[in-house]
Amino acid sequence: MSEAGDPPRPLDRLRVLAIQEAAIDDALRHVEIYTQGGLLSLLWHGPAEAENVLLACGGAMGGVLGPARGLYHDLGRALAARGIGTIRVGYRQPNRLEACALDLGAAADVANRAGAKRFVVMGHSFGGAAAVNAAIALRRVVRGVVTLATQSAGCETAAALGEIPLLLLHGDRDELLPVEASHAVRALAGHGEVVVLPDTGHLLLGVEDELRGRLLEWIPARFAEG
Repeated sequence: MSEAGDPPRPLDRLRVLAIQEAAIDDALRHVEIYTQGGLLSLLWHGPAEAENVLLACGGAMGGVLGPARGLYHDLGRALAARGIGTIRVGYRQPNRLEACALDLGAAADVANRAGAKRFVVMGHSFGGAAAVNAAIALRRVVRGVVTLATQSAGCETAAALGEIPLLLLHGDRDELLPVEASHAVRALAGHGEVVVLPDTGHLLLGVEDELRGRLLEWIPARFAEG
């Protein structure tokens, strides 16, 4: 809980009614947080006490699998084997940017109360904007931001990321959001690496192995930098 005079923590801002969780297997738990603004659902890979945690979110329709045929699930399992946690965030109110960014903050708050100290935030499509905004709010503990086929709308404040490393991956045949959106976010942030994936659409199909390999190098490297 927040101390007197401190701003409320993200989880406290949700006006939580109840929390329950169940173990799916030894390395994956399902946490449901019932709030006055809807149900926040978290799929939490890895040790609960992990100090390094990836937060992953979906697009405007929500979802917890991510693009590229369940990218988030695969990353969660692979990172858990390295002692890194992953929380896949199911929004309370999809497509509401402020609420979705707060959901990411609440997930970080839950993890922090269990021992997490450092975060990388990742989002697909609309979720790229949610990830950027959450990372700005959490910037003291965020070590990196990854966007996947992001929109640029909602990222107008990206300069506030400061020196937080930013990786933007985008297909050059995206049928919903042109690759220029990622270039625009990089320009707004003033830094970052844009990786253009050839012959690839919005769901990043056909480049699954490349994505997994790149992210399984980039994410642990950000945590290793301290």
